[in-house]
Amino acid sequence: MTARPNRTSDPPAAPHTQTAPARRPGERSPSDPLTSAAAIRPEGYYPTGPLPGPAHDEDAPVYVISIAAQLAGMHPQTLRSYDRLGLVTPGRTAGRGRRYSARDVALLREVQRLSQEEGVNLEGIRQILHLSAQVLALQAQVRQLAEELARARGDAERQVAEAHASHRRDLVPVDRGAIVVWRPLPRR
Repeated sequence: MTARPNRTSDPPAAPHTQTAPARRPGERSPSDPLTSAAAIRPEGYYPTGPLPGPAHDEDAPVYVISIAAQLAGMHPQTLRSYDRLGLVTPGRTAGRGRRYSARDVALLREVQRLSQEEGVNLEGIRQILHLSAQVLALQAQVRQLAEELARARGDAERQVAEAHASHRRDLVPVDRGAIVVWRPLPRR
């Protein structure tokens, strides 16, 4: 049997020295510190899966509309209307079901904050989101151009160093400060 290649959404594999006994989903080991009474969470939805970090993909469409609405603190119908208006457009499954990513949920929270706390109407929110997306794209472009410039400068410095290294050593250098400029005297 061949092992499946790691995906970007997979957590990094930890080396195992001992195989743990099989448990049902949600069941904890007796030695797990999270089984204490202080660590038990109140009622509500808590997403399982990989924790945010380098292996977590914020753009992976994983939340159904009811869970995304609960995470954003909204009604699912509000998410549907935002989708129709083009404010937050989730990914779609093959059956056309909406799937929201962590980035979409954060965007929904921002829409709610702008609407409720700042009093911005939906068209204003659309413009704010559009301009924010443009700013992010331009910042990415500036980073890319800065990296290209740094590479070009490095290449130029390397070429100058190679040119200096290839100079002939048997030539006598000329002191450029000893050049005399002749100026004719004014005629009488």
